[in-house]
Amino acid sequence: MPGPALICAGLIFAAWADHFSHVGGITIVTLICFAVLAHITDIVAASFGVKKFGASSWASVGAFVGEVAGLFFGLAGIFIGPFIGAFIAELIARNRIEPALRAGLGSWMGILIGSVAKAALGFTMIGIYIIARFF
Repeated sequence: MPGPALICAGLIFAAWADHFSHVGGITIVTLICFAVLAHITDIVAASFGVKKFGASSWASVGAFVGEVAGLFFGLAGIFIGPFIGAFIAELIARNRIEPALRAGLGSWMGILIGSVAKAALGFTMIGIYIIARFF
């Protein structure tokens, strides 16, 4: 989900519309850094969740492939895709249902935690902009 990137673009556009009279370069660079951090968090979250639940590295790859494939199926695909990808990859790697279900659950938990972190970073970006703009 591109939330922080769109927030960053919108805030930079708002600063541009104000001719950068209140928001300067340091704030813009900070906003961009937070947007990049949010993107990295999103990428790492599913893999971290998979590893935390004791799955193989194949499950991490499967979660990533599932996340990319899920993009084509809307919001539901974004949340279900990593689960399915990790589940299938772990099932192929270990040939057992229980570890595959744990891998899928781990990827889903990672995505959920990553989404919460992205939302927090997005609100932080808005707060940084408000402080720079009005104070």
